[in-house]
Amino acid sequence: MQQAAHVEESRFGVWFLGTETWVQHVLVRAVADLKRLVGPAAPVAPVVVDVGCGWGRSFRLLTDAFAPSRLIGCDIAPEMLKLSAERAARDGLTVEFHQADSAALPLGDASVDLVFCHQTFHHLVDQQGAIAEFHRVLKPGGLLLFAESTRAYIHSWIIRLLFRHPMEVQKTAPEYLALIEAAGFEVTPERTSYPYLWWSRTDLGIAEAWFGVKPRAGREETLVNVVAVKR
Repeated sequence: MQQAAHVEESRFGVWFLGTETWVQHVLVRAVADLKRLVGPAAPVAPVVVDVGCGWGRSFRLLTDAFAPSRLIGCDIAPEMLKLSAERAARDGLTVEFHQADSAALPLGDASVDLVFCHQTFHHLVDQQGAIAEFHRVLKPGGLLLFAESTRAYIHSWIIRLLFRHPMEVQKTAPEYLALIEAAGFEVTPERTSYPYLWWSRTDLGIAEAWFGVKPRAGREETLVNVVAVKR
């Protein structure tokens, strides 16, 4: 039997990804951090593809951050594309949509300036195929904006309880960076960050917020954001 390309989200997960909590505490902060990491190297009027666009809440953020000349939303789930299209219409944005597996994007070689992949990669079974596809569609010097939860977070009890993921493919932050670099991207410390946001902690940040207990040094990172350049 053919292996599924991805693991579908739980009902709770699908609902949560459409909430303002998700938008403000997860998506907004990721786009802001990635924009910071891009810095002055941002291309002018770029072609931007959002891989795993979900509810379409990123379209306005990407438009405000990078002023794309063409914005493309891809998702494997037709019902999410419908919701994304409705969101784009409400936001007054022109977005091109494709139903597609992340490892088989219907885009030409070297046709995209920015690939935005936010909290999508940990759902993919063929992660190596997806990262190779991102490299294929990007122009030389194009940017991969990658924001992902690591194995430590995805394997935590609260995520196992509420969400669904292919557990066998989850990676640490260094393993994700190595995968991206091996696919032909340049990865540098200056364009990499490791946010330790309250929602990515097993105690939801209560120990620090209520009792002043600082995160321990040498912990396994729960999140990694990187802007990688296609070589």
